[in-house]
Amino acid sequence: MNLNKRNLAAKTMKVGKDRITFVRARLEEIKEAITKQDIRDLVVSGAIIIKPIKGRKTNTKRKNKRGTGKIKKKVNKRKQEYVIITRKLRSYVQEMKKQGKLNDEEGKEIRKRIRNRAFKSKANLKLYIEELRR
Repeated sequence: MNLNKRNLAAKTMKVGKDRITFVRARLEEIKEAITKQDIRDLVVSGAIIIKPIKGRKTNTKRKNKRGTGKIKKKVNKRKQEYVIITRKLRSYVQEMKKQGKLNDEEGKEIRKRIRNRAFKSKANLKLYIEELRR
């Protein structure tokens, strides 16, 4: 009997079965309840008690710590510098070849030297090209 009434009360009040408790002194009234309206009346009169929601403990979010894995910085500065200077010098050599100031062999030789980091700057490359002309 108790389980059937408990299920009926749970469906009627739209709560879980575990939240419903019956007052022992008024069990006879609860046994007589058949309809959902009877159950609602018993809840209002206090024969059936609905327990509050227990809920769960809220987890407090931890502060993000700045460990070694969290630090974002550019590691390989030398490589970036190399890429920048190489692109600059190669584009300059390409321009010189288009203008006809360098032939293919000289261009290849200079590209090899650029790859080997023989030139520190564009001005350094210009000096080298001037010495080739002499």
